[in-house]
Amino acid sequence: MSYSHFPVSTDRFRGRETNTDRTQSSRSFRNERMLYTELLQLWQNSVEAVDAKDWPTALAKLNEISDPTSRTLFNTASCYLALGQLDLALKALDLTIAKDERLAVAFFQRGAVMMEMGRLEEALSDYIWAQKHMRENVVIDYKQLGLRFKLYSWQVLYNAAAVYCRMGQWEQARDVLLSASQEKGPGRGGSMEAALESIRSKQALDPLLVPEGVVFRPRKQDVEQLQQRDFLGKATVISSMIPNDDFGGFEPLRQQKPGFYEPNVDGAQDSRYMQVRVPYMARGPGQLTVPGGAMVFLFGEENRDGMATVIYDGQRGLLPASLLEPADVKTSKGKKDTRIPSGIPLPPGLKPPTRPQSQHSPAAPPQGHLTSDTPPPSYITATHSETPKYTAKARDQHASSAQRAEADSVVVKVHYVYTVALSVPLDTTYSELQERVAEKLEQPASHLRLRRKHHGTCVLTPLDGEMEPGHTVQQLAEAGRATLWCQMFQLSGLLPLGLHKSSAGTHYGTRPQCI
Repeated sequence: MSYSHFPVSTDRFRGRETNTDRTQSSRSFRNERMLYTELLQLWQNSVEAVDAKDWPTALAKLNEISDPTSRTLFNTASCYLALGQLDLALKALDLTIAKDERLAVAFFQRGAVMMEMGRLEEALSDYIWAQKHMRENVVIDYKQLGLRFKLYSWQVLYNAAAVYCRMGQWEQARDVLLSASQEKGPGRGGSMEAALESIRSKQALDPLLVPEGVVFRPRKQDVEQLQQRDFLGKATVISSMIPNDDFGGFEPLRQQKPGFYEPNVDGAQDSRYMQVRVPYMARGPGQLTVPGGAMVFLFGEENRDGMATVIYDGQRGLLPASLLEPADVKTSKGKKDTRIPSGIPLPPGLKPPTRPQSQHSPAAPPQGHLTSDTPPPSYITATHSETPKYTAKARDQHASSAQRAEADSVVVKVHYVYTVALSVPLDTTYSELQERVAEKLEQPASHLRLRRKHHGTCVLTPLDGEMEPGHTVQQLAEAGRATLWCQMFQLSGLLPLGLHKSSAGTHYGTRPQCI
């Protein structure tokens, strides 16, 4: 239904939303921002008061909202209407429309309030705007916004006809009412016939309103989130060596003793460590033999027989409770603690050893010279700050002796099925060298044959013809190194160089290359 059949102009009434009166009335509401959870809690409390018909409490909760919304302001107007305070209800509806200029139900409600106050032209303007914001819809269901109310277009036209009745325009009221009778919606049948009959008898119509107690409500899911939830739950003791232990928290941090960490016990009365006054010999099953003065841990309480369950030396057993007395685990002042620590050792507090600082003095004392019988510095002497017993000159002599020992030897590389290297003196004969190689290869010396390669050729010459008493490894060495090739005798003869036999057959190895 179009609003064009309302003959009243609405331009001057549209501007009333920003007039001075509503601006001054809006100052009564606080403009401070507040948390949504706080707004939600106050909103829910006001709705509960509305359900209980406790209008003052509902208003008090709504007025505590520092940043009200259009829905909470509409609820405020509904509470004022229930109390019969039309002026305050009108101010609250003005703020509601200022928050949401397209809320058709707010225009519908404000038009009824203005009609009751005798402001007929403004009431008619509100109904025109209400029908416009319905956007040619037959009905608007506000359930999704939390208001259990459906606004029908025929209800808007009905109230407009009521305004015309109060203005004395009966023909216009009848035409609008006939238009409303053609609209769809429940509840209009009997109401329209009675309204037409009232207009014929020139009786004013009563306006329709949102029912009392029907207000905007917050979402149920949001309200459920207001309740505090314990996601961690309460800690419970599953297993404890202490009877009737119901402590489920955490112990506070304790200052560690130097060297060891031990539990802090506040007095002997709080400790379960007991001391055996006299020696006791086991006299029955389950009993322990404990020397006098021993420390035991009280595991269980005293039973009917006067025996208590204790732990001693890693074993659990029974001891007479009369022989136990509380042990004072605290060391008295001025007395040295001679107990052996049994806690968890802390990391060592000593600094790691450092490299000894060498002396750069040109004049060294003669008694500090290193002789051949003086051993090299050990790790213990290096970690202390003692003056080293050798000088730079002695170190040079020691290094020169090591270089001479290295110069008097030669490194021999032998190519076999695999390659091995060994260091031998320069005066080693060929026969001794063959014994050393056989020992290295774990093969009999009689089954091995050593070959050499002359410089500039690829031919391997056996050393058998050169194994004379005067020939040594020094004749083979070049720059302190020598390279030989080794072959092994088999029953079937000498294996060719570069081949070796195995259970899987003959395999080809790597032949020597010319350099």
